[in-house]
Amino acid sequence: MTVLIKRANLPAAKSDGARVLIDRLWPRGQSKEKLHLTVWLRDIAPSTELRKWFGHDPAKWEEFRKRYRAELDANPDAVAELRGIVGGHATTTLVFMAHDEQHCNAVVLKEYLGAPTPRKRAKA
Repeated sequence: MTVLIKRANLPAAKSDGARVLIDRLWPRGQSKEKLHLTVWLRDIAPSTELRKWFGHDPAKWEEFRKRYRAELDANPDAVAELRGIVGGHATTTLVFMAHDEQHCNAVVLKEYLGAPTPRKRAKA
């Protein structure tokens, strides 16, 4: 299982595998046909409040990562849906529109997916 990230304005490729749009807003100027999406998961995106607070300010990056991960922890249905897609494809590409490819929700989400799933402790 490979997870890639790719800006929405870059051409789709066969090597992208399943293409999942992970932004709450539709990418301006992009058509459905051009994006070649498998699915659009709006609910996996950061909340509007968090997105506006962050404003892609690199100085807020570490706090954004922390807050977005907390939102993901509180949104198990959307995370499970994405994990199901990732688990069902050899390659999944997280499609996003942010200009800063190093400080965006796709980077945090890719890290989050790489984290082991929490396991329940066995009762003694």
